[in-house]
This record gives sequence, structure tokens and C-alpha cells, in this order.
Amino acid sequence: MQVVYHLGAHSSDEDRLVKTLLRNRDMLSRAGCVVPSPMRYRMALRDTLLALKGQPADAARQQELLDSVSDQNPPDRIIFSHEFFLCIPQRVVTEDGFYPMAPAKLRPLANIFPEAETEFHMALVNPATLIPALIQRVDGASYDSVMAGKDPRSLRWAPVVKRMLAASDGHKMVLWCNEDTPLIWPEILRRITNQPDDAVFDGDFTILATIMAPDGLDRIKTYLASHPPQSAEQRRKIVTAFLDKFGLQDKIEIEVPLPGWTEDLVAEISANYDADIAEIATLPGIEFLAP
Repeated sequence: MQVVYHLGAHSSDEDRLVKTLLRNRDMLSRAGCVVPSPMRYRMALRDTLLALKGQPADAARQQELLDSVSDQNPPDRIIFSHEFFLCIPQRVVTEDGFYPMAPAKLRPLANIFPEAETEFHMALVNPATLIPALIQRVDGASYDSVMAGKDPRSLRWAPVVKRMLAASDGHKMVLWCNEDTPLIWPEILRRITNQPDDAVFDGDFTILATIMAPDGLDRIKTYLASHPPQSAEQRRKIVTAFLDKFGLQDKIEIEVPLPGWTEDLVAEISANYDADIAEIATLPGIEFLAP
């Protein structure tokens, strides 16, 4: 059995991935891929993690959990998605740094089904957009409470991913940039479900619909239907061209109304992020999805 944990990151997904997969549940089930409803597994997984305290689950507990979350036993592949797997939003930045709790979360998750082939999937987010998003979503949050006294330039993904890799016990890690999601969304859907490139999904335009004008979305659907791309690369070029013309700039451009944040600081944070991504994409053990 293959077990996939989609880890977020925070403010990268808003459950769009699992909602899209649920729309394709019947097709995926026929292929042996189970996508349980989050209502069936999020509390069950939390309770299991608390009970196990990091230790491997025995066969009886594994079967009990499978029975509670899935009607198909055993599935070939099962997908769990929750951005709180790593931590709650209030703990993304602490006195100990950026996502300090993330590495320690991986082995306990893998130990829920210790004999399974476990994969961890996650979108990385530019800290220049992540921090404003966290402030907006956490009730009563302020800049100071979210940042925990840390310099925003210290929020670096490369050290976090390296620690996660070291703690992953060799399990697959599949990463991508949240900023690239509109261009690679179809590949993300097929990679996380282990479906072929030509698999038909309801929801290939879910992300584009959030950042493209409706008339542009209608036009790209018509264009792709009459000019089927011959490769993922060709599709990305078509999407890029349509985004250039019909993209909603207020949904694409970064706006950072934070105290002390200047354009130069945002540019520096973003440059650090780009450097981290370039390094992460080359790390052994990382499968990186990129345009």
C-alpha cells in the first residue's frame, strides 16, 4: 500500500487539492487510489498520532484506522491532506525559527502505516506572501505575534527541507513552488494520485479560475480543446500566454502592507526564496515539480 501525506504548506492550498481529488473520487477509486473525505480522517489521524506517540502502529490499529476512513480495503494508494500535519499556523514561526516542528512530524506520520510506501507532498511558499497570509487568517494575530521576533530574512526554506529530508527515513518527498501551481496543477494532480499524463480529471482549471478573467478562462478551455497540447511543457507555454493576457493582476502581484517592509526588503526575501528553491531542487531525495 502507498500512503501519501499532503502537508500544505500553510496558505498554499485552502483544501483545493483534496476538493479536486474528491470530485474525481470514482475515477480514482477504480484505479485503486482512495481519497477519503477530510471529515473521516483528520480527527482520526490526530487521535492515532496522540495514541502512538511516534511508535509504529500494529496491524490491528492500522486496520481499524483504514476501516474508519475508507470503504475500500486495502487500497493501493490512499491520500491524506491537511496543512496542520506540520503545525498550526501560529507555530510556523517561533523563537526556534521557521517551521521548527516540521522534521519531527514526519516519522510519526510514516509510522501510522509503517509497512507502507509513504510519500510526503508539499508546496513551498515565498515567505514574502506567507507571512501576510498568516496574519490575515489567524484571529487576533499581529505582525509581532506571527514573527516571534525573527528577522523575515531568516525565513529560509532550504534548511527546513534539509532537516525534513534527514528525518524522513528515506521516504519520498515531492515538492513544488506554490507560485508555479497555476502552471503545473494538472501535473500535481496526476503525480499525487500516481495517474498517467493522459488521465482525465475534472478540475484541471481549478487554480486558473482563481487568477484568470472568466472570458480568458473560457477562451483557454476552447483553445486547449481544439489544440490539444502534445506535452506538459507545451500546455504550460499556452497557459503562460493566456495568463499574460487575461491574468488578474490583483490576484498575482504581491502586496505586503506590513510594518517596516519595503520593496527592497520584499525583493531580498524573494531572492533568498529563489536561491533556496534552486538548491532544494537539486537535493538528493527530492522530487521537484517545476514548470
